[in-house]
Amino acid sequence: MVERWSRDQVLALAPDASSQKAAQGVAAPGKWSLRGTTGTILYGECKGSGARPYLACVDLTEPAYRCSCPSRKFPCKHALGLLLMWSADGLPVEEGAPQWVTEWVEGRAERAAKAAAKIEAARAKKAAEGTDADESGRVASDSGASGGGRSRAGGEAASEGRPESVRHGRVAAGLSELERWLDDQVRQGLAGVAEHEWEGLAKRLIDAQAPGVAGIVSRLAWVRADDDWPGRLLEEYALIHLLAVAYRRRAELPAALAETVLSRVGFPVTREEVLAGPGVRDQWDVLGRRDEVQDRLTSRRVWLRGRHTRRPALVLSFAPQGQPLDASLVTGTTIDAELAFYPGAAPLRALVAGRHDVDRDDLTGGRPPGVSPDEALDEVARALAEDPWTESWPLVLAGVVPGRTSLGGLPLRPAARDPWRLIAVSGGRPLTVAAEWTPLGLRPLTTWDDEGTAVIL
Repeated sequence: MVERWSRDQVLALAPDASSQKAAQGVAAPGKWSLRGTTGTILYGECKGSGARPYLACVDLTEPAYRCSCPSRKFPCKHALGLLLMWSADGLPVEEGAPQWVTEWVEGRAERAAKAAAKIEAARAKKAAEGTDADESGRVASDSGASGGGRSRAGGEAASEGRPESVRHGRVAAGLSELERWLDDQVRQGLAGVAEHEWEGLAKRLIDAQAPGVAGIVSRLAWVRADDDWPGRLLEEYALIHLLAVAYRRRAELPAALAETVLSRVGFPVTREEVLAGPGVRDQWDVLGRRDEVQDRLTSRRVWLRGRHTRRPALVLSFAPQGQPLDASLVTGTTIDAELAFYPGAAPLRALVAGRHDVDRDDLTGGRPPGVSPDEALDEVARALAEDPWTESWPLVLAGVVPGRTSLGGLPLRPAARDPWRLIAVSGGRPLTVAAEWTPLGLRPLTTWDDEGTAVIL
């Protein structure tokens, strides 16, 4: 059996406010000619505008959703309505499900097995290539020759005709121009820069195939809009300059830090490469999520922390506006899963490589383990020491009392101030709170009430 979710957790899955309202409208037994649950599967037939009812089902183990309605929203109101009825214990328990439900479940299991086999094959291939590379290196060393491998950072062994070498040349030229521009800005003063200069510089960096740096430059206009913009702008300039210098001197950096620099500049790592790397299995608490819209693209950031490894993780997904985002990670739940992390000095971004179907009694429920504010600051300091360009980090604070502008003595992000819901749950008592650290302050994500139920903030 899957631990029952709260109404808050279900409604948080809705893609927008209108979907929340519509889901509550269909979350009534009278709307369904058939409804039930097998414990891990919810299913039902909902009356629609046509002659045939809509067939909706939810697999709670991931979760995954399916509905025959024409809605482009995901999950749709019918899947959410099923979940709302289940959260209120309004679905009868059945021993089996209709054939159309079992066929969908079996098809998903088959696809998951194939994906897992593909990941294992990729890992085996990578391990074999590593062994071959080690053998080649030893032979070259014994014969007095120099090593022949080449990393993503691009080394001296790279030939000029390769596309990667061409790109590195373009990036180097673009970042060299950026360094000169930054020198001019500091020499001439911060007040003289106009927004169109940042826009032009960002476009040139995109042309130079450095999209990561271009994105940082394009956000400088937001910094200029703040009241304390001079100090913040100088900080941003310093971090951009540090990134440009680190790229130029990447051959001198430790391998993990060089990977971080390349990722920040905009060199991609494919999903296949990440999944072929080693996995970290743990019981992962889903701490919260945040959606952002920028340039007609919606990004979803889902924060996790391992119960045993205490390791933080960030699962990112993207979709054009109006298209569905990944809704398989439910805030306030705990999953037994294997995560594959992107390479870097302070690995944070990860992919869910596989989930494990285990008895729920084996999962540690309730509030995730937390730390004191001092311990949290030490953790953030370590992350910044390894990756100075870190912009956010997930924390779980234990025994903290929220105020209007602070949480456990740590300042809240200005936009997150007056967190009345958090204060109401606390009632002046200490809480366990999951929050996202940012340089501007904490952004509360989730807290847990006296019964251990997740309250999404």
